[in-house]
Amino acid sequence: MSKLLVVDDEYRIRQIIKKYAEFEGYEVEEAVDGMQAIELCRRQDFDLIIMDVMMPELDGFSACKEIRKFKSTPIIMLSARGEEYDKIHGFEIGSDDYVVKPFSPKELMMRVNAVIKRSGKANSEPEKDIFTYKGLSVDFSARIVTIDGERVDMTPKEYELFFYMVKNKGIALTREKLISEVWGYDFFGDERTLDTHIKLLRKSLKEYSKCIVTLRGVGYRFETL
Repeated sequence: MSKLLVVDDEYRIRQIIKKYAEFEGYEVEEAVDGMQAIELCRRQDFDLIIMDVMMPELDGFSACKEIRKFKSTPIIMLSARGEEYDKIHGFEIGSDDYVVKPFSPKELMMRVNAVIKRSGKANSEPEKDIFTYKGLSVDFSARIVTIDGERVDMTPKEYELFFYMVKNKGIALTREKLISEVWGYDFFGDERTLDTHIKLLRKSLKEYSKCIVTLRGVGYRFETL
């Protein structure tokens, strides 16, 4: 998991960035000014720093220059000043990108992803997303299900249904929830379509069919017994 340092004296700004960054899968550390940011960077490593320019104690430009003396961590500067001179100055002292306030959190995250990718900090290969239970293996990334090493053939809809249930292991899923998530809100069929797919799915899972539990009057739940 990549780790970000968010440096801004405004609590609201830090929380907005943290919310979106954690949603993207990043771990987030916070600092309220340039001095605190420098101390944190001396003690630990970050994959990227998001640094506000105008801060008390020590401004972002000065903090960036100081951090550059001992770390090459990518830095994205944030500033309410969008003049060309400020952007050029930011790049000259070693920042990797410059975002003008007010900014779109989604756009900022896109820039964060791009800078980390360019810096080579991102993993060259995506992490494998695999669930295993005894002889049952579910590879979400490759869309492969195996039982005791033997591949299980499923229809595309069976895969979607099974993957969704495994991802929500231990959670009671209503018929309405499963239909809306797997077939979509515009599905015009009836609940018997879901029940039929559950029946086929259980057949495909053989001895692991018992992992799909029927909740009478509610729906289904995937659980490891």
